Amino acid sequence: MNLLRTTVALSAILVAGAALAQDGAITVWADATRQPAVEAFIAAHPEVPVNLVLDDGSSGASGTFQTKISLADQANEGWPDVVFSTQNNDAAWAARENNGAQAFAQVLNEGFLDQAFLDGFTPGALDPVTVDGKVYGLRNDLAPVLFWYNKTLMDQFGYTAPTTWEDYQALGDKLAAEHPGYFLGGFGDAFQGPYIYYWSGEAPIFQLEGETFKSDTSAPNAVKVSNLIDHMVANKTLTLDSVFGASFVASAANLVAIPGPAWYSGALFQNPGGVNAKAGDWVAAPPLKWADGAAVTGNVGGGVWYASSHTQNPEAVKTFLKFVTSDTKVAGTGGLPAYQAAADAWLDAQAASGFYAGDFKAAIQAAASSVWNGWGYPNFSPETAWAKIVTPGLAAGKTMTDLSADWQQEMKNEAQVVGYTVE
Repeated sequence: MNLLRTTVALSAILVAGAALAQDGAITVWADATRQPAVEAFIAAHPEVPVNLVLDDGSSGASGTFQTKISLADQANEGWPDVVFSTQNNDAAWAARENNGAQAFAQVLNEGFLDQAFLDGFTPGALDPVTVDGKVYGLRNDLAPVLFWYNKTLMDQFGYTAPTTWEDYQALGDKLAAEHPGYFLGGFGDAFQGPYIYYWSGEAPIFQLEGETFKSDTSAPNAVKVSNLIDHMVANKTLTLDSVFGASFVASAANLVAIPGPAWYSGALFQNPGGVNAKAGDWVAAPPLKWADGAAVTGNVGGGVWYASSHTQNPEAVKTFLKFVTSDTKVAGTGGLPAYQAAADAWLDAQAASGFYAGDFKAAIQAAASSVWNGWGYPNFSPETAWAKIVTPGLAAGKTMTDLSADWQQEMKNEAQVVGYTVE
């Protein structure tokens, strides 16, 4: 683990406000993607000393956050003041006592933060981190799934952008027949299947009702998603490559379209190490839907900032949280900020840049307002079961139809391990 320490001269502390001066340094755990935001806070608030500890942000459902807090609980020391996690389901455990240790996450809406500030978040943004009416974290960014397509290639091939999942599959058939080697997405990351396809496809495979976990990969919509995946993997318009892997990047010039989260805008398309698209080539379009279904979509991440209930530096923590989530220059870390005013500024800047063709702002707003509410936030991720069952199964030539029952069972097994009743 890397450790970056930033110290502030005593004179800087002395000129700070009394509360901050008394509080002293705060320790922040965050991933490398959030490091620029933390450094921006340090520059803007020299009165607050910050110790930044870099980790993986629990990326890929690694469980780093929970593991490290459990160790601190056992030692009865070593808790950070602030933690960033890429996962939206950490509130399920961080809001609860653990083996007699107090809940790690600080309740934010009972006087810790002003309600007026909390009301500034996009409606629904804090739902994943709200437990029994108490808000335990602040969303960094929103990550609704929308449909991205290369307008230059679509025009060149004479194709019309799909608006439904059925149209998307049909486009795959046409592309495979007329332009082999061109493709419509990558499927090699553990987040894509669960969040981009099953969640967006209204598949009831990851639901939570009270303390009961439910998963049904045989439900009609789940079967439709599985069939779509199998069909497009078979005709090679869905690859089994990670969208961040060398193979995908090497073939990025042949990527015609891809469903994916809002953060693809910076992390994939405007990333020199990713697709590295040319200005004007790509369009952000509203999410795909089933022809006979509701206009809903999935969500991929949009990490969360947590304040520690153990902090001895509450005023410094409040100042930090407000800055990193609402400052228009850093909020969202390249994606759509969860704080509404920052989101508006980000959308306006993206639209003004002219990088994306079409109505970028309208597409993002449509996606952000239509995330399907039939997905749960239990104390585990579908990504771990996917990585264990589906990823190696697909690599071995099996289909989602072959693997879906085993994936469902593995998710139920994980649910039982962490204490849920399963159906």
